[in-house]
Amino acid sequence: MTPSLDDLALLSAVARHRGFRKAAAEAGLSPSGLSERIRALEDALAVRLLNRTTRSVSPTEAGEALLARIAPALADIEGAVAAVGLAADAPVGRLRINAPDAAEIALGPLLGPFMAAHPGVSMEVVFDNAFTEVVADGFDAGVRYGEALAKDMIAVPLGGPERFVLVAAPSLIDRVGLPSHPDPLRTLPAIRLRLPGGLIAWEFEKAGEVIRFQPQGRLTVTSADLGLHAARDGLGFFATFEAWARDDLAAGRLVAVLDDWQPPFDGPFLYYPSRRHPPPALKAFVDFLRARRREPAGSGDAS
Repeated sequence: MTPSLDDLALLSAVARHRGFRKAAAEAGLSPSGLSERIRALEDALAVRLLNRTTRSVSPTEAGEALLARIAPALADIEGAVAAVGLAADAPVGRLRINAPDAAEIALGPLLGPFMAAHPGVSMEVVFDNAFTEVVADGFDAGVRYGEALAKDMIAVPLGGPERFVLVAAPSLIDRVGLPSHPDPLRTLPAIRLRLPGGLIAWEFEKAGEVIRFQPQGRLTVTSADLGLHAARDGLGFFATFEAWARDDLAAGRLVAVLDDWQPPFDGPFLYYPSRRHPPPALKAFVDFLRARRREPAGSGDAS
């Protein structure tokens, strides 16, 4: 038996929400009713599509493979339905983007102008520091920095160059001194940042010399905001994006350390799978990014 599009869309919603309750509310069903629909779909295909526990729901390997194949078709259908009654050239539909916290620097200022220019488009931005499989998890696109881009994806620059800065409170500088080279930092108190991929190393570069090491310290955080708070309290040196520390630096609550050892680097990219007809909302956002950079329509891609 060929499964219905409705049932496939329900499967996608359960996988996206990682559970039945929110997916059921979105579909106007009861959680038990939705669960029965998914079980019927699994019976029809003779394969288990979801792993269910009392705390979580996640796709099986077969479920992930099916979701990856049907996601583009579901997005196209959603866009076609949303377009009914609107101008033929007006982009419509939902755009779902997955991004790391750091991408807020580049992505945040773009949302207002884009949505004002495209009233037929709704957006959902999910900030997640794990390396999410955007297609399998029902996203139209993701945001990554260059070193984390998959080679089979199309990539469009999201913003301009960015920069890290090493900061410390004046009270800490008074206590331990101001280093003139990165090496002394190996033994000075540091606030370490841990992301899903592990502890973030500190990297410095000047006149062709590159120094990279794991800082040592008693405090490890998973939030840049908490790291900055601890830095203001003088608990250690902290490396973060310059944009996030700008207000503290301007107010004198923090000072920049070894500023000439922190060159700029490429900002994040919007990336998405290559296909002949991208969803209208995604195409509109890509065109919007290129127009802001004043690039020809064919440039700015990397694969």
